[in-house]
Amino acid sequence: MATPSFHGDVPAGHPTTREVARAVSRAATGKSVDPGEVRALLAATGDQLSALMTAARRVRDAGLATVGRPGLVTYSRKVFIPLTRLCRDRCHYCTFVTAPARTEAPFLTEDEVLRIARDGAAMGCKEALFTLGDRPEDRWPEARVWLEQSGYDSTLEYVRAMSIRVLEKTGLLPHLNPGVMSWAEMSRLKPVAPSMGMMLETTSTRLTTKGHPHYKSPDKDPAVRLQVLENAGRLNVPFTTGLLIGIGETLQERAESIFALRRIARRYGSIQEVIIQNFRAKPDTPMRYIDDLDLETYQAAIATTRIVMGAGVRVQAPPNLVDLVECRALLHAGIDDFGGISPLTADHVNPERPWPNISTLAGLCADAGLKMVERLTVHPEYQDVPWLDPRLRTHVEALRDEQGLARDVLPTGAPWQEPDGGFATTGRADLYSDIDTGGRTSDRRSDFEDVYGDWSVLRDSAAKARRPAHMGGEFYAALRAAERDPSGLSTNHAITLMTAEEGPALDAVIELADQLRQDAVGDVVTYVVNRNINFTNICYTGCRFCAFAQRKTDADAYTLSLDEITARARVAVEAGATEVCVQGGIDPEMPGTAYFDIARTVKKAEPSLHLHAYSPMEVMNGVARTGLSITDFLAAAKEAGVDSLPGTAAEILDDDVRWVLTKGKLPTSQWIDVITTAHRAGLPTTSTMMYGHVDHPAHWVKHLQVLAEIQRETGGFTEFVPLPFVHQVSPIYLAGVARPGPTARDNRAVHALARIMFHGLIPNIQTSWVKLGPTQLEQVLNGGVNDLGGTLMEETISRMAGSTNGSRREKEELEAMATAVGRPARQRTTTYEPVLGAT
Repeated sequence: MATPSFHGDVPAGHPTTREVARAVSRAATGKSVDPGEVRALLAATGDQLSALMTAARRVRDAGLATVGRPGLVTYSRKVFIPLTRLCRDRCHYCTFVTAPARTEAPFLTEDEVLRIARDGAAMGCKEALFTLGDRPEDRWPEARVWLEQSGYDSTLEYVRAMSIRVLEKTGLLPHLNPGVMSWAEMSRLKPVAPSMGMMLETTSTRLTTKGHPHYKSPDKDPAVRLQVLENAGRLNVPFTTGLLIGIGETLQERAESIFALRRIARRYGSIQEVIIQNFRAKPDTPMRYIDDLDLETYQAAIATTRIVMGAGVRVQAPPNLVDLVECRALLHAGIDDFGGISPLTADHVNPERPWPNISTLAGLCADAGLKMVERLTVHPEYQDVPWLDPRLRTHVEALRDEQGLARDVLPTGAPWQEPDGGFATTGRADLYSDIDTGGRTSDRRSDFEDVYGDWSVLRDSAAKARRPAHMGGEFYAALRAAERDPSGLSTNHAITLMTAEEGPALDAVIELADQLRQDAVGDVVTYVVNRNINFTNICYTGCRFCAFAQRKTDADAYTLSLDEITARARVAVEAGATEVCVQGGIDPEMPGTAYFDIARTVKKAEPSLHLHAYSPMEVMNGVARTGLSITDFLAAAKEAGVDSLPGTAAEILDDDVRWVLTKGKLPTSQWIDVITTAHRAGLPTTSTMMYGHVDHPAHWVKHLQVLAEIQRETGGFTEFVPLPFVHQVSPIYLAGVARPGPTARDNRAVHALARIMFHGLIPNIQTSWVKLGPTQLEQVLNGGVNDLGGTLMEETISRMAGSTNGSRREKEELEAMATAVGRPARQRTTTYEPVLGAT
């Protein structure tokens, strides 16, 4: 059988000497470089390479000075814990991965893990690097059986358990390299590890085809790996990633890979370091005959990465993959970090390459005019919320010095546990009542410039998101189709009606919607007497549209105690409420049992109240905190007293728009999973859509189609609530990214198309009096709407964003809204049953 030719079909072409010189000149003078120029920089040699490296060192030195660490090169003293060497992938250069027949057991046992960690702690190590193959249980029955017999559902659950054991028994800080992780899986691991990592390696899809190194390696699909990096950014996980140079990628592909890392680093700020690793051929692999990467090419890749990534990202090169004297060349190329070095364990990924002596390497740095110092696995800039989970604060503080680097101490174990605070009333707890008179303290939270990512990158993304899709079809054909089969409209017909011009066309859509409303639910306008209880506004999710969320130290931040929640529930019942709607910020210091505790508190205080509580985002936070599955969490919530869920956190169910709107909220697929699971568990939900920001009408139609499909499957939606974007104090508007909410035409069209597209599926279309003024309320009530929502009693979320329509309404006021359009009003329950005795 012929040996695969990993480099045989690499596209020809090489930058000219003139192209390289021009690109180096631009880099040396601090000018921006485009992908073509980066390709040229990667080809630099000789004098041009020397000039490029001089520029790279200048950028590095400026970055270190900015963070108060001039001249410091860092490393992490670590132990390498190869939790499992089994993997579902087949990378053609890897010797770490093996088969079950070649290993004593599929996984290291807990005793073996702790033995390595304890020995490392005794030698002053502070990092426990967990390295393992991707999801071995998917390929190897032996791995699946071992996990089942040991009581774990997956490899990642075992990683989580062992991380906690290492924290508690040794004090070492876990750095997790478990491969590809979903958003939910990473959420589950964040509380047990200050940092995580995964090499991007390359963005070349060509290298996944037959005869190339990533063939038959599903986890090496660049799109899959980039999604992991995106998930880390959205979840505020300090992340280490990097490129593997010399595995057959072209200069163009190498350049594209660097730019992909820069895009994510700028968008989220979550990439704490970028590793530039050189390929070294290993015996007994299909790539054993491929040449090792030469030093000049390696230096060019490092220097170019430094130029492109800028001064704010640490650039690392492994010191054991070059000869010791060549480490000086890596410093000259612009690195400022040597990564993990172990005085105890081998580099199990590169076992043929021993670690350098730490003292010798420090001396080499000193000769280069730099000082090598020890750091923690999590870099100094990432040692506080939202990056660091509060459960890890004690462990990190025990090992960090005043600069956030490593103290000269031996780690000792400390308990890892759920936060036990969060239920004392703190901060501006009267915000719900004071917001209408005193207003908010400031128009933005104190970390406005940092918490949401790079606004300039978001402006570019928002511009793409707002670009409308093709809107085909003629208006009257679309209208006739809607009359024949309202809920069966094609996408083009729905978009045509959604974009109907103000005047006769829009009026015809409105008229049809109101006819369908009358056919479905009659003329009665319903409402519920309810109260909102937002138990905290402390949140670090980073939703860019949200003006409600505050840092713990912000003047408008607050948290309610269980006693205060009890008091508000009782006041609600005294005012005639049949429902409380309970939602809050994602505060990492709340107890893991918070959602169950609050539910039991409300039900104990007022058993008659219908508890409408917890958005899908809160459910996923609870899942991550408790370790329960979505099904089991919802069952526990139902047992604690939850009767239904608000279908909020939906925003726009299109991830391209969603990731502009919000940094860390759950992806579309996860929202759908929570909602459908709730419906199957017998928990009805509302459905919502927030529109008029960085979206366009095609997104609205797609969102409605997603909801309609869910309703066909589960029948669990009680109503649909369009939520016009309130822009005045929204961060994404203040930053110049979003437009100032939907137009009056947009509001009429969205409410009407919801009635049309949900005909026979979702009977109730609700309008938000908080977000719409009196004139718009009358318009939508005459265009398909049959419900006014609730009295609310307190409404802080929209008011914090700048809504001017108040925070509560009496029953009489809601009934007057219905009377204004000539229709009767009736009080209802949460599930749209008449309230006995209500007029």
